[in-house]
Amino acid sequence: MKKTLVALALCGAFSPMLAISAENTTSPQAIVAAEQSESVKLTTLTDQYIEETLPRNPINAMFFGDNRFNHLWPNSLTETFIQEGVDIDKKYLAALKKIDKSKLQGQDIYTYDIFENNLKSNLEGSEIPFQLLPLNQFIFSPHNFFVQLGSGLSAQPFNNAQDFENFLKRAEGFVVWMDQAIINMREGIKQGVVQPKPVVKSMIPQMQAQVIDDPSQSPLMGPLNNAGEKLSAEEKAKLEKAYLALIEKRMTPAFKRMADFLQNEYLPKARESHGLAGMPGGKAWYEYMIKVNTTLPLTAEQIHQTGLNEVARIHDEMRTVAKEVGFKGSLEEFFTYLETDPKFYFESPDDVLNAYTELKEKMAPLVSKLFSTIPKADYVLRAYPEAQAKSAPGASYIPAAADGSRPGVFFANTFNLKGQPKYGTETLSIHEAVPGHHFQLSLQNEIKGLPKIRTQNFYTVYAEGWALYAESLGKDLGFFTDPYQYFGKLNAELFRAMRLVVDTGLHHKGWTREQAIAYMMDNSTMVESDVTAEVERYMVMPGQALAYKTGQLKLQELRDMAQSKLGDRFDIKHFHDLVLLDGPLPMPLLERKVQQWIDSAGGNGAAVAQ
Repeated sequence: MKKTLVALALCGAFSPMLAISAENTTSPQAIVAAEQSESVKLTTLTDQYIEETLPRNPINAMFFGDNRFNHLWPNSLTETFIQEGVDIDKKYLAALKKIDKSKLQGQDIYTYDIFENNLKSNLEGSEIPFQLLPLNQFIFSPHNFFVQLGSGLSAQPFNNAQDFENFLKRAEGFVVWMDQAIINMREGIKQGVVQPKPVVKSMIPQMQAQVIDDPSQSPLMGPLNNAGEKLSAEEKAKLEKAYLALIEKRMTPAFKRMADFLQNEYLPKARESHGLAGMPGGKAWYEYMIKVNTTLPLTAEQIHQTGLNEVARIHDEMRTVAKEVGFKGSLEEFFTYLETDPKFYFESPDDVLNAYTELKEKMAPLVSKLFSTIPKADYVLRAYPEAQAKSAPGASYIPAAADGSRPGVFFANTFNLKGQPKYGTETLSIHEAVPGHHFQLSLQNEIKGLPKIRTQNFYTVYAEGWALYAESLGKDLGFFTDPYQYFGKLNAELFRAMRLVVDTGLHHKGWTREQAIAYMMDNSTMVESDVTAEVERYMVMPGQALAYKTGQLKLQELRDMAQSKLGDRFDIKHFHDLVLLDGPLPMPLLERKVQQWIDSAGGNGAAVAQ
């Protein structure tokens, strides 16, 4: 399945795709046969690939500020649609191979390698039956994401009557998609490719929450109720009638069909195993997910051991913090103290959001200490919708619109206040907002002069690795002066280290859900509700959780290498420009880029490939 921007939410997700043909396109073979430079051929080819595939990915298009397809939600689960994607990738790969790479220089070499790697990865992934597992309990599963869109809590615009009409049409496509999902899941039952039982049990109440007796109470009515002067009285009356009919006659029945199917047909056939190893072809599936999510030649065993080593190292640092605050007792007793003392927790959801707002204001004047390039885009803070919060992560981020029409959104989970300790706010704000996800993704949106294949690209290991690396900058930015807040930073890093252990445990070593939960509970301050949600996330998003720590360790390794070789000539602002200002890169290409900078620039901080 193709990488998607919605996965930024970072937490990895699914983006629906659209089966329509792009108009007014030249064949890839004609592009590479034209009398023009190899550089022009490459840019033209990659730009056309984006143009041809964006209609198949209308949600991605919307996040990139292309609103041509906001009325569409494709039936991306059919064999026809999937085969069309394979055919597109094959024809572009064949055309790419006809470009003489030896005649390319600088950024074009990176563009070539990125395009080739992406096409090959897509084709390899087409052999895996993702379409038989179209839904899960996670916040970005299509049914949850659709409700986010329709509630006005994500990127779907609701600024005029046409925007509302667009969503009405998109909703019709979603209904078709949901019915196709049932067909595919029935096929999954036949093939033994089904979700684990605990996952299905979490999905059922999510579906039932959208089976609404009074359509006026649907969250999908929110944008219409809040439209204000965006709509005339006549437009609002017409749309209200259409929305109520949609919810009553299309949406509610679709969710009820799915809820009944999950309860009566799917749950009895759901699997008892909790990792990919329990499904046919699960080993190869997991190896592919490791490759996609880390972009590095790592084995599950290597990753598992790295996780164990990192957990031990971070525990030692935590013991140092406990001594610093005068705590007498073991690390486990310190965890218990932090878990049980009310002073470490907020009293209300509003208190959580207010704390993050204060941190946003504190960060604004400080970030220039380590960065010479600051994004223009802003972000806003929101709580998850109540119906989705239970299965949502502690926080996530939705990127700002590329055209500046919509700010980024930092979602905080206020479902369980014990899951949002005060000592974790600084590091979480840094990770999700500045200089983490909001910072990196906004700069990516604002890059000028690179082909779209570079700016509209995504690697989980790059995005999540950057956000975790950003947490390590907290002290230099004036944060973590309170030892408890520094403990929060260590706690967040511990969380990502445990993911290496648990994800590989579930999908490679055959751990059960209960074993994974016990490991995380025994080694951290996390509350059981958060641990359970996280473990169930890893169960349905194999390999995604490996990206954070893997990416952070690689970025830190590259920084250490540059500092060691350049000595006094090393400039942290230049290094950050180097990492951020040429779009996302897989880790091997980023390493090559840093090495070339060291070799050729000698510390002048050039932020482009040489």
